[in-house]
Amino acid sequence: MKGWLVVNGYLNSDKFNEIYQWLVIAAKKQNCELKIMTNDRLLSILGIESGKVDWNNKPDFVIFWDKDYKLARLLEKTGLKVFNNARAIEVCDDKALTFIALKNEEIKMPKTFMSPMTFEKEYSDYAFLMQVEGSLGFPFIIKANKGSFGAQVYKVNNHQEAIDTIKKIDGNEFIMQEFVKSSVGKDLRLNVVGNKVVATMKRLNEDDFRANITNGGKMEQYNPTQKQQDMALNVCRALGLDFAGVDLMFGENDEPIFCEVNSNAHFKNICDCTGINVADAIIEYVIDKCKL
Repeated sequence: MKGWLVVNGYLNSDKFNEIYQWLVIAAKKQNCELKIMTNDRLLSILGIESGKVDWNNKPDFVIFWDKDYKLARLLEKTGLKVFNNARAIEVCDDKALTFIALKNEEIKMPKTFMSPMTFEKEYSDYAFLMQVEGSLGFPFIIKANKGSFGAQVYKVNNHQEAIDTIKKIDGNEFIMQEFVKSSVGKDLRLNVVGNKVVATMKRLNEDDFRANITNGGKMEQYNPTQKQQDMALNVCRALGLDFAGVDLMFGENDEPIFCEVNSNAHFKNICDCTGINVADAIIEYVIDKCKL
């Protein structure tokens, strides 16, 4: 069996390359050849035209380890099996779309407001903030719709801080959320593959309200409750994900509260913490799906 691992051609760092190699090695253990293909290379090959693509060496599957959902959709249109699918990648890469998609699911989430659309880089006025502040109170959280590793996530303590933070986001769309005090500096990362939570770690940070390891957090092994596992699985089911990293917060009585989900979550830290290589589970799952 042969597959492609589609990655971003402009992310050249050891942090990303290591994950790619883990997936390639995991495939080799299953007698599967996984070839790394960059998005820029594929886009220069695949033109958008009518009719079917004449493949000489068509892969049996594509593991899409990028955010370029338009390319993922183009690959799907050519008849390839793409994991994760384009729609799931698109929704997970936009925090507003994620919360909209989960709105009618039985998944507890922080109260969330979307930023109003504007055609200018900056808002001409910030009257909308008054209603949001009245509902959420202070402090509350502002997150850029697109961002990973805890970047562009801010806690604001007053009206002026909110305005300054929105200007700092520099014209990008964002969401505003209630501040979950019971989960300050701690959260969970659950890696889901198929219908199973394959690895979980607790992240802790005494110096920052964000628990991300990239922001100086520490990690420890954690046995998730059934409710926490169920929430992670329900999130992935609702969003159509084959695999993902689901982040959960702790409520007042430790009940799970959804934070966010990543369709191509890094798994080196969780492997260092738990000894579980998520790459193995992903490859086994994809191969099994291709046999159906």
